[in-house]
Amino acid sequence: MAENKEKLFTEFPPISTAEWKAKVEADLKGADFEKKLVWRTNEGFNVQPMYRAEDIKDLKTTDSLPGEYPFVRGTKTNNNWYIRQEIVVEDVKKANEKALDILNKGVDSLGFKLAVEPSAENIAALLEGICLEAVEINFSCCPGKAVELAKVLVDYIKANKAEEKFNGSIDFNPYKRLLKHGLAFSKDITATAVELVKAVADVKKLRVLSVDSIMLVNAGAYIYQEIGYALAWGNQWMTALTEAGLSADEVAKRIKFNMGVSTNYFMEIAKFRAVRMLWAQIVKQYEPACECACKMAVHAITSEFNQTIYDAHVNLLRTQTEAMSAVIAGIDSLTVVPFDKQYKTPGEFSERMARNQQLLLKEESDMDKIVDPAGGSYYVETLTVSIAQEGWKVFLAVEDNGGFEAQVQAGDVQKAINASAEKRHTDVARRKEDLLGTNQFPNFNEMANDKIEETGCKCCCSHEAEGAVEALNGKRAASDFEDLRLATERAANRPKVFMLTIGNLAMRLARSQFSSNFFACAGYEIIDNLGFATVQEGVDAALAKEADVIVLCSSDDEYAELAPEAYKYLNGRAEFVVAGAPACSEDLKAIGITNFVNVKSNVLETLKAFNAKLLK
Repeated sequence: MAENKEKLFTEFPPISTAEWKAKVEADLKGADFEKKLVWRTNEGFNVQPMYRAEDIKDLKTTDSLPGEYPFVRGTKTNNNWYIRQEIVVEDVKKANEKALDILNKGVDSLGFKLAVEPSAENIAALLEGICLEAVEINFSCCPGKAVELAKVLVDYIKANKAEEKFNGSIDFNPYKRLLKHGLAFSKDITATAVELVKAVADVKKLRVLSVDSIMLVNAGAYIYQEIGYALAWGNQWMTALTEAGLSADEVAKRIKFNMGVSTNYFMEIAKFRAVRMLWAQIVKQYEPACECACKMAVHAITSEFNQTIYDAHVNLLRTQTEAMSAVIAGIDSLTVVPFDKQYKTPGEFSERMARNQQLLLKEESDMDKIVDPAGGSYYVETLTVSIAQEGWKVFLAVEDNGGFEAQVQAGDVQKAINASAEKRHTDVARRKEDLLGTNQFPNFNEMANDKIEETGCKCCCSHEAEGAVEALNGKRAASDFEDLRLATERAANRPKVFMLTIGNLAMRLARSQFSSNFFACAGYEIIDNLGFATVQEGVDAALAKEADVIVLCSSDDEYAELAPEAYKYLNGRAEFVVAGAPACSEDLKAIGITNFVNVKSNVLETLKAFNAKLLK
């Protein structure tokens, strides 16, 4: 039978990369291949428009199987992950009731954020009725109380005879205040960490040393920065605690990476594969007794940097993409941030949606059934190696300058992340980085001011003192546009923008749509039109509508005549704007026309200037 099987595509001759490229260049009709199709990433390397088997033939990432060192393909032989939901604990009884409720709704990992004392009484009440062996249980509290929490928790676990099967973590992050507020941890970090590890010695799967690179992601870090700093952070734990007398196995098996996941789909898949591979090799250098110590435990959290207040339901699309990337990459557990977190305390509906986003991936898409489905992809394997190389450069730079702790204490990590965030904010302002519903295609008539709640910080740390070093900025990508639009909402007037459409049908419609989206980003009222026979007719109609801004929408060829005519007839009775960047721009500027909007405009700065002129 075998000899009768037909091999597919044998009638087609093999095509080389050079032949493919020649065909593409012919179709480009003289346009530069590199400029037109090659994408320069923020991570510092180029992405080609196509990849082939030859691109990965020398890569080592395909040499291992899932569950095998260096774990690039995952630390498990399955792709099951824990679905986590966070619970802020201000009332232990209510938090316990909520935990028991959501455990019946698909959650199998609990994240308790303690805003109460970690006393034996509180922990017992919080965990009452929860099967310690069946659920992953995670805690976060002020780092100064982590040892106290660990001792109480271990006593409770022992009392319930769950030492062998308990699985969970305590988020001990002594760098949190330094990163967020510029304030140092008040205790000796290494000594506290050693005490913490010893306190949980009898509970083998309780991880207590955190690497919270999610903080960097939410502050605007690029992917290669998160990788590099996360590795340096983890290595700080390894170096400090092994020098303090703990074994490599004792330390490595207590580290938990809490990483962010953003919307760059394939890059995020590659990120998790790359960081696992690099971490395994770092731990290997400490000569652990068991290769299993080289496995990275990763909890992923969807990014808040990209979340928006306006058109907030788009956050569901963002987090779904992010969740899918993390799951395909083989993370251990995942938190999907509710879509409305940026303007209120998430309620039952948004928390249910966040849970169901993961349940859809697991129960309906069967993404827990296939391990490393991206493995072998020419594109993903190449990205994995490229990202690993760039992240490794950051790691080496940190190590060469004293290690993670020294770099954080000097404020160098914060400065680097803030610089990246500033660039990203500029890219958002210029629409080089799109946020649908915010800087692109906004909901024209949406109002958000009344739905914003003051949620405040629920931790027990004091942040009133002024930090000694630079702190992470922490502004979301959309925050500048949101401030702009909220200012419009809170003003006594809402500016009206009138589209004076005239001339060439295709051009006036395209520019009217562009300009409407442009000015709607500031929350202005948009008045669109089908077209006018003369500029006088258009200006008169605009003034009749009490327009504050009149945007002339036509073709470049017609602007030379129409723009001066409209500007002269308007005579300063409203702001005058030309949509586009016509060749006659300099001539128009010479007669006093200064406002132009086009794809090269800094949308944010342009709208700020209009707000300054128009808002009352």
